Amino acid sequence: MSSDFKHALSEQFARVGKALSNPNRLELLEYLAQGERSVEALSKVSGLAVANASQHLQQLRQAGLVTTRKEGLYVYYQVTGDEVVELLDALRKVGERNLAEVDRLVRSNLATKDDAEPLPAEELLGRAREGEVTVLDVRPEEEYAEGHLPGAVNVPLSELEKRLEGLPADQEVVAYCRGPYCVLAYDAVARLRELGYQARRLEYGYPEWKAEGHPVEDDDSAAGEGA
Repeated sequence: MSSDFKHALSEQFARVGKALSNPNRLELLEYLAQGERSVEALSKVSGLAVANASQHLQQLRQAGLVTTRKEGLYVYYQVTGDEVVELLDALRKVGERNLAEVDRLVRSNLATKDDAEPLPAEELLGRAREGEVTVLDVRPEEEYAEGHLPGAVNVPLSELEKRLEGLPADQEVVAYCRGPYCVLAYDAVARLRELGYQARRLEYGYPEWKAEGHPVEDDDSAAGEGA
């Protein structure tokens, strides 16, 4: 009886592992960790066909990693909780520590853009409270609206050079985006340094920041504070 129970339980946990065994599904979870999205929006940002994205999302839903709600003709997805972000973070850390190919990919694709140590979250918290840094969110506007670090300025990477006048030249800029390997933050920091700014990356992205219990705000809460 005990052996049967343990095996049955392991089978259920294996469903989660199976759902995570596809790179497209891992990427969809990263997008959903930024906030709720429709299948159509996920299809656009991921480059997957709508039907293909929908199939992957159904597998994630069946494994309990995402939930849905319907509004009119559209179905919206979101991760079931911060524990999903923590699971993705654990998967990343295991890969970093045990797969040489992960290190090679990071070095050849990201370290060439920025090999400096990123800023730890706790240090950013203290420096931001003292007004010592400008926090820059380089994700698309819709992701920023769903949630962001308190006081963060949203400048999508595609608009960076057009909006430099809004960044103080005498203050360090700390950029973040979707996660620790998000190319947007690497590219933003590299370009800001080329233009003479002091710039660093946050050690990870918005989902990890939120999952650790650090303060966040969205467009509604920010508007309420300004009223």
